Amino acid sequence: MTDAPALAPSWLALPHHDGSTRYVANPTPRLGEVVEVLVRVPLGAQVTGVHVRVTPDGEQEFVPAVLLRETATDAWWAAPVPCHNPVTNYRFLLVGGPTKYAWLNGSGVHHRDVPDASDFRLVAHESPAPEWAEGAVVYQIFPDRFGRSSAADHRALPDWAIPARWDEPVQTNHPAVARQLYGGDLDGIVEHLDHLVSLGVDVIYLTPFFPARSNHRYDASSFEEVDPLLGGDAALRRLTEAAHARGMKVMGDVTTNHTGAAHEWFIAASGPDGKDRPERDYYIWEDGDYVAWLGVRSLPKLNHLNPELRHRLFESPTGVVRKWLGPVGGLDGWRVDVANMTGRWRATDVNHDVARQMRQAMVRHAPEALVVGEHFHDYTVDLPGDGWHGVMNYAGFCKPVWNWLREEGPDPMTMGAPAPLPVLDAAGVVETMRDFTSRIPWQTLVHSFNLVGSHDVTRIRTLVGGDSRLVDVAAALLFTMPSMPMLTYGDEIGMEGEFGEDGRRPMPWAESEWDLRLLEVFRRLIAARRGSDALRRGGLRWVHADGDAIVFLRETVGESALVHVARAAHGPVEVPLHLLEGVQTGRAAYGTPLDMTTVAVTLTATEPGARVWVWKPTDGGAEPRRKRES
Repeated sequence: MTDAPALAPSWLALPHHDGSTRYVANPTPRLGEVVEVLVRVPLGAQVTGVHVRVTPDGEQEFVPAVLLRETATDAWWAAPVPCHNPVTNYRFLLVGGPTKYAWLNGSGVHHRDVPDASDFRLVAHESPAPEWAEGAVVYQIFPDRFGRSSAADHRALPDWAIPARWDEPVQTNHPAVARQLYGGDLDGIVEHLDHLVSLGVDVIYLTPFFPARSNHRYDASSFEEVDPLLGGDAALRRLTEAAHARGMKVMGDVTTNHTGAAHEWFIAASGPDGKDRPERDYYIWEDGDYVAWLGVRSLPKLNHLNPELRHRLFESPTGVVRKWLGPVGGLDGWRVDVANMTGRWRATDVNHDVARQMRQAMVRHAPEALVVGEHFHDYTVDLPGDGWHGVMNYAGFCKPVWNWLREEGPDPMTMGAPAPLPVLDAAGVVETMRDFTSRIPWQTLVHSFNLVGSHDVTRIRTLVGGDSRLVDVAAALLFTMPSMPMLTYGDEIGMEGEFGEDGRRPMPWAESEWDLRLLEVFRRLIAARRGSDALRRGGLRWVHADGDAIVFLRETVGESALVHVARAAHGPVEVPLHLLEGVQTGRAAYGTPLDMTTVAVTLTATEPGARVWVWKPTDGGAEPRRKRES
């Protein structure tokens, strides 16, 4: 006896819009520009009129849409949206149909009034994210643990370091966890760049490379030089030049929330004459003592109410942000550590001001630079569009994927919650993703790092437990959804780790220690992304999410991609063929071909896995047109 097919037209039968170029003529407009936006309305919805609601200067207005054209399945409506303010919120009012009245916003269709939080957004701030970043694949490297050059053998170790051989286990007890030094360096990364090229990496993201008194280097003792243990300034130049020669960008990691207690600024601020030094006010003091990040005494917290501090960080040509960027410094962008806490302490909150100033300073000096903020929790209120270009998307991607794929049993040792993470079905996963991503601009979403692990959290291979095929599923979601997908060094070969520090193991370079099957999965999925404009830059339409299966579409004007991921075997899911115009002409970009009849595509799974089917629609509907400035 076979399971009855689950029909999956419900989401495809709903009106749809997103912020991609499939629906928006210019996703990065200038202030004053009029941007045409499209909405796709299935004919079955019986909609007779469409209006776009905007709120210039805080007061709502309605812009009527016109019917641009009809296909066999959809009506395409177009409306001009004026970018009167730097952020233009908009949503669609749909007239007609059974309910006569419905709103379409970033979280879906609603038959009641809804707040503005999930409105679509056009952002007309200066300095949009660089074009090279959209859809790029990011590879995170912890410099002490990726590759060790022969030069490391001749470097004297500092007094805090506990030397370790490359094949020694990571020590996770304190204080050894922060002092164990394997001797990885920047030239060691250069020696293994061909591995990244073969994988399909676009961007290398380095965790901190400044001098410090720990192996993680988030406790910088100076921003003036590259740690000599990593090869110094010349080694960073060799790495950036070698990466650029291979077509890859390089991003650094900067701490704007704190320095190390050994930092030259803090030594001046806390010395015998510290109260008379200008650096004293670079830090926050209470009751005669300094405030430390989360009470960690080695990490004194910076005071962003001090304009001189912010000048030295962001504006000065020799300051950390500008010095290491562009043609002189070599870097192509920054990831900001503890970005969510920067500029916040008690009644003080200048977080958005700091993010805005950093971005403006970067763009003046290096217009093609990218800035991405670390944020573990609800980032939506911190992304007005003029600060960080994106975030590390733990809340809106990593956690829901974990909650779908993780092994029942012990909770992953991360995220800080005092209760076990839930195990969700597919519907809960998609609901979570839509809830978070509907509250930020599309341009912020596509310049955020989606991830399924990092140097701070449980490794994905450990999280899923015994079945490595669940890593395939996580990777398929990672490399097919809108974002800048980020993997951590070694994910592609099945490296494990129960928690962040445990996962910071040295990269094994003997292929006998690699999961070669998993490596091929990563290579093929990244190749599929790089070979498909829809996967790299397309919009997102959900098709089906229930139990063990998630199905969605990525679409540009000229290409569509159907993605089907399964965490376990499941019965048939049928998608009516007429809703996937031109699908018969496609190809399997990853996984097995589609099972098609003359009336439906049937999706089934006998085990965890994924498939990606790409095609060029013969009638893709309407295309948004460029508008004028008002």
